[in-house]
Amino acid sequence: MDHPQTPRILAPHLAQFQHKLVRMLGKVVQLRGETAVIDAGGNVDVVLNRDCHLVLNHAVEIIGKVDGNLNVKVQAATDFGTGVDFDAANAVVEATHRHKEIFYDGD
Repeated sequence: MDHPQTPRILAPHLAQFQHKLVRMLGKVVQLRGETAVIDAGGNVDVVLNRDCHLVLNHAVEIIGKVDGNLNVKVQAATDFGTGVDFDAANAVVEATHRHKEIFYDGD
């Protein structure tokens, strides 16, 4: 079975991944019922599904689809707790975009 690619992105990459499935690691900074805001190199609005149980100030990895308004519609979310080094995680993401041919297919 061919699994869909989920390139790791940060907030500044959202526009180039509209209508695509992506993976983001961020800190939950706001919870608003059906939506939340995560800080993933900038604030990103995420549209939650009923299986999401986000915790304020926890790191979360989101797999979801970027919509036309640059919101991410969550398909899966994993709570990583509070011990995440975001500087290191974000550096890895930046490296994947500098060398994207290694990590995912371009258009």
